[in-house]
Amino acid sequence: MWSATRSICFISTATLALLCSITAHGAGSATSYAGARKAFQEAYARVSANIPETTADDGESLRTYPLYPYLVAARIQQALSGDAASVAGADKRAADFIAAYGQVPVSRGLRRAWLDSLARRSQWDLFLEVYRDAGAGDAARCQSFIARIDLGKTEGLAGDIAKQYLTPRSLPDCERPFAWLKESGALTPALIEQRAHLALDGGNAAFARQIIQQLPADRAAPLSLWASLLETPERTIDSLIASPDTPVDPVVQLAGWTRLARTDRTSAKERYTRFVRARGLTRESASPYALALALPLAWDRDPAALDYFALVAAPDLDDAAREWWARAALWSRDWKLAAQTIAAMSETNRQTARWRYWAARTAEQLHDPHRAQQGYESLLTDDNYYSAMAAAHLSRSVTPHAQTLPVNSGLLATIERIPALERARELFLCGMRPEAAAEWQLGYESLSQDARAQSIRLAAGWGWYDEAVSVATAQHVFNDYDLLYPRPFDAQVNAAAHLAQLTPEIVYGVVRQESLYRIDAVSNAGARGLMQLQLGTARSTARYLKRPQPATTDLFDPYINTALGAARLRMLLDQFEGQIPIALAGYNAGPNAVIRWLPPESLDADVWIENIPYNETRGYVQRILWHSLLFTWLRTGGEAQPTDSWLAPIRPLHRTDAGNRVAAE
Repeated sequence: MWSATRSICFISTATLALLCSITAHGAGSATSYAGARKAFQEAYARVSANIPETTADDGESLRTYPLYPYLVAARIQQALSGDAASVAGADKRAADFIAAYGQVPVSRGLRRAWLDSLARRSQWDLFLEVYRDAGAGDAARCQSFIARIDLGKTEGLAGDIAKQYLTPRSLPDCERPFAWLKESGALTPALIEQRAHLALDGGNAAFARQIIQQLPADRAAPLSLWASLLETPERTIDSLIASPDTPVDPVVQLAGWTRLARTDRTSAKERYTRFVRARGLTRESASPYALALALPLAWDRDPAALDYFALVAAPDLDDAAREWWARAALWSRDWKLAAQTIAAMSETNRQTARWRYWAARTAEQLHDPHRAQQGYESLLTDDNYYSAMAAAHLSRSVTPHAQTLPVNSGLLATIERIPALERARELFLCGMRPEAAAEWQLGYESLSQDARAQSIRLAAGWGWYDEAVSVATAQHVFNDYDLLYPRPFDAQVNAAAHLAQLTPEIVYGVVRQESLYRIDAVSNAGARGLMQLQLGTARSTARYLKRPQPATTDLFDPYINTALGAARLRMLLDQFEGQIPIALAGYNAGPNAVIRWLPPESLDADVWIENIPYNETRGYVQRILWHSLLFTWLRTGGEAQPTDSWLAPIRPLHRTDAGNRVAAE
C-alpha cells in the first residue's frame, strides 16, 4: 500500500501543470474565455453523463482555462466509481491532485468522494491518511471511527465517539461505532440521558423515546414524562392537575405547558388557573407559564393576551416578549399600555426604527403632538418602511438618501485578476453556484477592507446580484440604490406587470425580496425561480389564466415565472379587494393564513402589519413596500414619493366567499 502523504514528493508533471493553472495571475477576461468556457461546459456535461474521456482529448485553451482543474477532479471522481482497475488508478490520481491543491475549494469535493470510495472498499489505512477531521461531515467522521476500530487504533476513540454520540438526531452511519462504544462499557446511562435531553430540547420526542429505552426504568421515567408532555400535552397536563404530588422537573413541566399553549390556546386558557393551583405555583413561579400562554395568544391577536401579560413578572420579560405585549396593546388600541411597554424595553431596542416609530405613533394617539412630531422627524433620516410611514404621518413625500459607493477602477481591475475571484466568476457563469461561492469566499478573505467594498461592484457587474447584496450588507453599504436595485429583467417584468395590471415596481419588489434576482433559486419548500413559485401554485395560476401547465423546469424561465408570479399577486389583490399589504402577506404565507389574520373591523394598516404573527411575513410585507418605493423613485429619476396610500386602513372582506377563492383556484 502506497502512502498518500509520501506521494507529495512524486507529483506528476500533469498535476504540476494544473497547479500552475490554478495559481497563475494575469488570466483573461470573461469575454476572452468564452470559447474555453463552452468547451469546459461540454466536457463537464460528458463527465456528468458518465461518458469516459482522457486528457488527450483536451485542447490547449481548455487546459489553460481557470476551471480546468474542476474538470480533472470530476474525471477522477468518475473513475472512483468505476471498476477495480479504474479505481486503483484513480487512487493515485486523487492523491496527486489533493497533494497539489491541499484545502482549496477544487479539492474538497474530490476529497469527500475519495473518502467515500475508500470506505466502500474498506481501504482504511489510506482512508485515515486522507481524512481530515476539520470540516468533516457526520458520515465521514463515523467512517473514520470504523477505520480506527478495524485497524485497532482505539486510543482515545471512546471519547471521540462519545462526542459524536451527543447529537439530537439519528446517525445511521454511526451505528457500528455506537455499538462499539456500548460493548466497551463507555456508553454510560449519563451519556444516554444527555442525548435524550438533547432530543427532547429539540422537540424530537419520537427519537428521544428510542434513546430512553436503553435506560433503567427509574432513570427513564422522568424522560418519558417529558416526551409525553411534548407528544400529548393536554392529556399529560390533565394528569399532572389530577396528581399534584407527581414530581416533575420544573424545566420539563414548563416545556410541556409551553407545548400545550402553542398547540391549543383554548385548552391552555381553560386549564391555566387549575394548573397553577394544582402544581402549587406562586405568582412568581407561575410567571413563565403566563408568558408561555400570552405569547401565542398575542400571535392570534386574542385580547386575552393582555390579561396573561399582566401576570408576567418583569424579570421574565425580555425584549422579544415586550415587543409582543406592545403589539397586543396596539391591536387592542390600548395606546397608553403600548407606550408603557415600549418605554420598558431596553435602550437598544427602543432606538430601533420600529420602536421609535411606535413611540411617536402612541404619542400622537395620546395627544402629545410635539413628542409625536419629534419622533417622526427623527425617523426621516432613515431609509426603510418605518421612515416612509413616519413621512406619511407628517404628510411629506419620501426622497431616499442615496449614497454612491465610490468607484476605484484600479483596485477593481486588480481584484478581478485574483485567481480565486476569477474562478468564482467563471463558475458563476457556468452555473456552478456552490463552487463559485466557495471560491468567492476564498478570494474575499484575502482582500483589504477597501477591496471588499469594491468587490460589491465586481459581483454586480457579473450579474451575481445576490452575492453583491450579501457583501454590501456585510460591508454596511445599504444606500447605493443604483448598484443594489438593478433591473436586469425589464422585458420580462414589464410584460408580466402589463398582463397582471400591476406596476412593474411592485413586481420587481417581489422579485428582489423572493430571489434576489436568482433565476435558479430553489427554496427549502420547493419554490422556484425569480418569484419563488411552487409548482402547484404555478399550475393553478396557469389554469386561471387559461395557459399551458408549466413543468418544473419552466419555473426557471424568467418570462414564465414572472408572468405566473405577477398573475398570482393579481389574483390575491382581487381576492383581498385591492389591499396590497394583505395580498403581499398572502403571497408569502398563503391566503388561508392571511384570512385568519384579518381584523373584524377596519384597522390602521401599520397596526395590522405590525401584528402579522410570522416574523418573516411581517418583514416581507414591509420590505416589499419599501422596495417598490425605491424602484419607482429610481424610474422617475429621483422624484419624491408619496406614501399617504400606505395609511389606508385594512378592511374586513365584504364577500363572505372570498376567503376560499384563490385557494380553490
